[in-house]
Amino acid sequence: MTTTPATVGDYLAALPEPVRERVAAIRSAIHAAVPGTEERISYAMPTFVLDGRPLVHVAAWSRHIALYPLPQAIADADLERAVAPYRGAKDAMQLPHRQELPLDLVVRVVTELVRSRTGPPGTG
Repeated sequence: MTTTPATVGDYLAALPEPVRERVAAIRSAIHAAVPGTEERISYAMPTFVLDGRPLVHVAAWSRHIALYPLPQAIADADLERAVAPYRGAKDAMQLPHRQELPLDLVVRVVTELVRSRTGPPGTG
């Protein structure tokens, strides 16, 4: 992208069709997992906001779609094992275009991001 999009819709419109569909599917999965999230553009990428604070950013790259941040440590060992093959640089989850989107895993990761923000039930 040569200019910063004003909206998530603008961001999607600027993507090639196969990538646009993939990012749109992730967008829908995030909204389904965390109803009430809002969208904005931050750091030139779609950002999903919960309670006024960024929850997760999504960026389309030439070879993958990245989700930021990925929790550094995931308490659920099964989730950590599922995420491990997708861990990219620093705290990103990289979903290669050549592979089917693991939307169920995206939902689990976003749910973990919400949980890690609020703490276990009964602590907040």
